[in-house]
Amino acid sequence: MDAAAYVYPWDVVGDDAAAETIAGLGVDHAVVAAFYHATRALTPRHPRHRVVVAENSASYLPVGAAWEQVLPPPQVWVDAEDAFGATAEALAAAGVPTHAWVVVDHVDAVDAPHVVNAYGDVYPWALCPSNESVLEYAVGLAAVVAERSDISGIEFEAAGWYGFDHLHEHDKVAGIPLSDDELYLMSLCFCDACRAEYRDSGVDAALLRSAVRERLDARFATSEPLAGSLPDAQLAAAVLGMRTRVAGRLREAMVREVRTQRDPDFPVLFHASPDAHRSIAFTGVDLTTFPKDATGIVVNCWGGSTENVILSTAHSVAAYAGLLGVRGMGAHCERLAEQVAAVRAAGASGIRLYHAGLASNADLDAMRRAVEAGRAAECARSDKLA
Repeated sequence: MDAAAYVYPWDVVGDDAAAETIAGLGVDHAVVAAFYHATRALTPRHPRHRVVVAENSASYLPVGAAWEQVLPPPQVWVDAEDAFGATAEALAAAGVPTHAWVVVDHVDAVDAPHVVNAYGDVYPWALCPSNESVLEYAVGLAAVVAERSDISGIEFEAAGWYGFDHLHEHDKVAGIPLSDDELYLMSLCFCDACRAEYRDSGVDAALLRSAVRERLDARFATSEPLAGSLPDAQLAAAVLGMRTRVAGRLREAMVREVRTQRDPDFPVLFHASPDAHRSIAFTGVDLTTFPKDATGIVVNCWGGSTENVILSTAHSVAAYAGLLGVRGMGAHCERLAEQVAAVRAAGASGIRLYHAGLASNADLDAMRRAVEAGRAAECARSDKLA
């Protein structure tokens, strides 16, 4: 069982005990943020601070002169020029390898083309992958992390279409709860590059925009949820086909860049959803078009559901189950070991625990017990087969 936990550089830099604490979870490696969006994070054990405010998307490692005008600026809130490298070094000393955690199209204050919805509203948190400059941006992220000698794998988050589903500062968008279909329509992009992509797919962008607005306006005018998405099934299929092609092009380019620098066994994972309509951090993917040279996907199993694992493995795509291990975020940590067993029985190749830095001491104990239980179950199965 391939077990890992997520970590921010600020969880480790400046805390001499942090790496050993993570090693004590029994994980095979840690997944450390290398490029990450703005956030505010609690650090419950750090000797120097309790709250870190990452003010914008930033790089936690030097990007080099070739990419410094393209990629996010260096962070300034962790006391290290190469905060990612300092974290990896500390983890290595504790016997824990590092994978790079790279957030792609979910950004803050990045000067690149963004998603423009059917009403003309710009989403400054979401890059639009139809644009060549965004493709260059994504390849740059892949190039910079792939050349690092202190990593043994990469996980790409939000690599594809990112949209309206976004927790912003002081969010005020929940007054009218939108269905998954409506969130999808709110996430469709109508920037110049997307209009060209629609045209190449045989879609009239003006008619599509009108249909999207008509459907959403009907929802905004009523207090009752509405069923369905676009009424024209042929149009809906063409739109999804365009988005699948564009996102696939982005992911293929990133994997290709990594493979130019690393061997075929080097793990390259994407945070993904087997529901191709989703525009979230676990980006929707048509698994029939998933890059063959990628290792697999990390799927959201935060509630303990095995559905995403089952749907992914049905397409012969290796799935790693993302499990929530922080009570304050809604986790039922007393059931974490049970969830590990369930996702492994469903065919998951491993687990990803969110999040070692945000977790309380009791949460960390639950993570450790869950990993131990998973290992013990695997040993028991191996003994039985022997």
